[in-house]
Amino acid sequence: MPLTVQDIAETFPSLSLLTGEDSRARALSFGSQAPNEAIGIARPKTTEELAALIKHCNVHDQPIVTGGGMTNMVAATVAQPNELIVSTELMNQIEEISPEDRTVTVQAGVPLQTVHDAAADHGLAMEADLGARGTATIGGMISTNAGGNRVVRYGMMREQVLGLEVVLADGTVMTSLNRVLKNNAGYDLKHMFIGSEGTLGIVTRAVLRLREEPPHITTLFLAVPSYDAVCKLLRHFDSGSGGTLSTFEVMWEDFYKLMTTPPAESAPALDQGYPFYILIELSGKDSERTEGLALELIETATEQGLIVDGLIAKNEAERQKIWNIRDDIPQLLQLWPMKAFDISVPLSHMERYIEKMQADLDKELPDNRTVIFGHLGDSNLHVIVGAGTDDKAALHRIEEIVYGPLPGVHGTVSAEHGIGTEKKEFLKLSRTPTEIAMMKQLKGMLDPNNILNRGRVLSA
Repeated sequence: MPLTVQDIAETFPSLSLLTGEDSRARALSFGSQAPNEAIGIARPKTTEELAALIKHCNVHDQPIVTGGGMTNMVAATVAQPNELIVSTELMNQIEEISPEDRTVTVQAGVPLQTVHDAAADHGLAMEADLGARGTATIGGMISTNAGGNRVVRYGMMREQVLGLEVVLADGTVMTSLNRVLKNNAGYDLKHMFIGSEGTLGIVTRAVLRLREEPPHITTLFLAVPSYDAVCKLLRHFDSGSGGTLSTFEVMWEDFYKLMTTPPAESAPALDQGYPFYILIELSGKDSERTEGLALELIETATEQGLIVDGLIAKNEAERQKIWNIRDDIPQLLQLWPMKAFDISVPLSHMERYIEKMQADLDKELPDNRTVIFGHLGDSNLHVIVGAGTDDKAALHRIEEIVYGPLPGVHGTVSAEHGIGTEKKEFLKLSRTPTEIAMMKQLKGMLDPNNILNRGRVLSA
């Protein structure tokens, strides 16, 4: 029988537990308008406290929703009335930084920005990065295999994780805090939990890989005349930069205009009206060499007609002004009611896919306002559809229009945000029946009572 907050409070008197208005006032996920109907929010401080709580919940068939920074965009942390939110926010310590090993050991509730700052103090960097860096937690990023702005060079969150500690559904603690890059001693079990969205276990600690912090980052902002030029520029900079290309972010014209027109706070870095804008970063040893290389690449690309306008950030303040245009995601709420999509499409199919998608949207919802941006260095598109209506049938039709063609172009319904509850219906478009069956077998083996994030990713 599911528990009550009174049961939990009596069994775990030292547990930090939010109830009533303190619980209901908490946001659940980015952009969600759903009320917080969880029975409460449990905030354990240690792995042992969390394990005891999970074991107790498993015995009593108490469903759990795991929460980190609550910045997910697929309603994964929107709790049902009988669910208990278990937040790792008080498990927020950096336990060790080893400059020699180039590793950092952190608890799951540590925000990404805190890790960045701590690593920088030692001349090192943890190269996963995303716009929600101030609130997104390491545990949440691991659970969703978060991507972000530097995947083109450093890979997804999976590539940053060396070891994990995880609490399983029965309260068992699996501690596998590996600290070395090469460890082929049997199955690498951490990969079961990275990207599983908390359905197989709750991440409590992690060992993350650090790299030497690049002494200099050269930031370019370019206006580009066509999609063909976008693709050619990616190859041009990747092949010509000697491995220093770390960021290749593309903004379509409508997105750029939205983010640089009041009430947006950012002013245009380049004139509005160009079809595409590209934010490129090269990370290198020294400013003179990196900027010289950037200038050479810009010059040759301009001669080929690939660039129509552009600038190089002269200092960190100018760099941040450019990034603020890309990262000012709350501006997208101007399009509300809206649907936000995170998909991957091979670059060779992307232009045709977008043209068809937009034509279908215009036919079905003539008042739609759609903006597009993405991490095109890794084929990741973010499509934001201002629907002009909050009618559920209309919003579902938008999902069908965006997701339906993806199997035919070798795309996926989720590039980096996960499945949560919003994309369950469409998981079959990106995974075969055999893959889904194996996912269910893993879930049944590790969480037979289905208490962990019940109804997320897979149907209950």
